[in-house]
Amino acid sequence: MSPRPGPGSAPRPAVHPGRFAGKTAVVTGAAQGIGLAVARRLAAESADVVLVDRSETVHEIAAELGGLAVVADLERYEGAEAAVAAAHARHGRIDCLVNNVGGTIWAKPYEHYTPDQIHAEIQRSLFPTLWTCRAALPLLIAQRSGVIVNVSSVATRGVNRIPYAAAKGGVNAITASLALEAAPYGIRVVATAPGGTDAPARTIARGPAAGTDQERAWYRRIVDQTVDSSLMKRYGSLDEQTAAIVFLASDEASYITGTVLPVAGGDLG
Repeated sequence: MSPRPGPGSAPRPAVHPGRFAGKTAVVTGAAQGIGLAVARRLAAESADVVLVDRSETVHEIAAELGGLAVVADLERYEGAEAAVAAAHARHGRIDCLVNNVGGTIWAKPYEHYTPDQIHAEIQRSLFPTLWTCRAALPLLIAQRSGVIVNVSSVATRGVNRIPYAAAKGGVNAITASLALEAAPYGIRVVATAPGGTDAPARTIARGPAAGTDQERAWYRRIVDQTVDSSLMKRYGSLDEQTAAIVFLASDEASYITGTVLPVAGGDLG
């Protein structure tokens, strides 16, 4: 469902070739959407990229970017552990970990969620970040460096997706608390909180499409609230989301840690 148009258009941020030269970047959820855009941007800025996704299509993206593809289910610790091990085996280090896996599965008022659906939302949007941070942390501590960029959401204050909001609130808590623990080892932990983002149609659906008029109306309420909460009255672009993530991952953000940066046109979540 398309967002309502707003004033102005999104500028295209500049690419900085060489900014990640000699660095290894692991991007999760890299087969589409924000994760794919981040992987492409990091590769364009000279990073050695490791692309992790549960979809086999990640192999095509890795071939395009000259990176390593890892197929893993990050909702399980074993998947996160395998992804980190593959990155380490190829490059011997991880300089940047972008935890991007997550996304709303259903859109409806909380009283209409079943217990199984609530569990599935938390499993999708909290545990991949929790597991991958845990899997990568011993390596980052051993090398005494690294940055973790978690992708949260301003939907921690939003309608018709309470379980997703709870999961992303957990991602914010991971970011703040892990930054405290990791700082003595030279590790930064930061996050962005994207607002509504225009992106191509998903090749791999997050969940069932809205099939009834009621379900479409519930989803429309999310879109309307997202646009209304933005001071800029529009959705962001993939380039705008990517620019913030890549900046936080770079040495230009070397004095930023424990921070969640809203990238939502003024909506603070």
